Amino acid sequence: MLVIGVISGRSSDTDAPYVPAFAKGLNESGYVEGQNVTVEYHWLEGQYDHLPALMADLVRRQVAVIATVGSAPAALAAKAATATIPIVFGVSQDPVQLGLVASLARPGGNATGINFFVSEVAAKRLRLLHELVPKAVRIAVLVNPANAAIAESTLREVQEAAPTIGLQIQILNATTIGEIDAAFAALERERLDALFVAPDGFFTSRAVQFATLTTRDRIPASYAARDFVAPGGLMSYGTDLADMFHQIGVYTSQILKGREARRPAGHAVDQVRLRHQPSNGSNARRRSAASSALHRRRCDRIVPVSAAVQNVCFWHKADMGDQFLL
Repeated sequence: MLVIGVISGRSSDTDAPYVPAFAKGLNESGYVEGQNVTVEYHWLEGQYDHLPALMADLVRRQVAVIATVGSAPAALAAKAATATIPIVFGVSQDPVQLGLVASLARPGGNATGINFFVSEVAAKRLRLLHELVPKAVRIAVLVNPANAAIAESTLREVQEAAPTIGLQIQILNATTIGEIDAAFAALERERLDALFVAPDGFFTSRAVQFATLTTRDRIPASYAARDFVAPGGLMSYGTDLADMFHQIGVYTSQILKGREARRPAGHAVDQVRLRHQPSNGSNARRRSAASSALHRRRCDRIVPVSAAVQNVCFWHKADMGDQFLL
């Protein structure tokens, strides 16, 4: 039976809502897990140092496809490990700049996949945080240096945007649970006004920790994934991860379908535009009425969700459908 190795930088709990979307993508070309294909899921939980051994094992066993979902470090590790096994990636940075493909239209080599725009909308996410909390001037930007490509692109975009809206940026690093705690201690010590969290699989797997600490310290924070909102995060702005998982499943199934040729180079890299933005969990009621009114005016429709989370506001603009929880 064909074997697919799926690698995520996040945790199994974090990715649980999205795995069915990957399976659905496989099903579209007739592949059903347990019937004609085996899917091995590997969740790193931010432990990127495990990648070399993991990739060596997948290459040694000659799996049919390596799929890396939302993890540039995993995609780069796969690319370094094999020039023959097809790789399907989902990355938020430009895959050409990362060195994963020669071009979007003609990837070349053994890799193709999805380019979704998370790190590339960091500046807009910073502006939205500023709109929501206009009195916040000194912003902490938390990055994971172990996820170097994301950290660098996020910092570059945020540092360019901050002066244009009168914000001051202070960079904080975290690669472990203890270092996240230390970052919040630095927030308190330096009396910073808000927190901007870079996209990162390890950070996403610690969404409950972030919600607990931001609530305890009353720190408004902005995230790149909706996973932070459910446990109590203030706001997020990012792509639809379920759509990304689905598209990677579709690409993987297409490569399996033409497995005799094994030609990822024939599949152009797809670019997934921003799909939605959930924002403002139950702690949003602490934000000012003016901020709520501002975002309500930008909504197309508001629907009630629960007593804890007052409303979901669906805000559609151009080709994106953004959501705010108010």
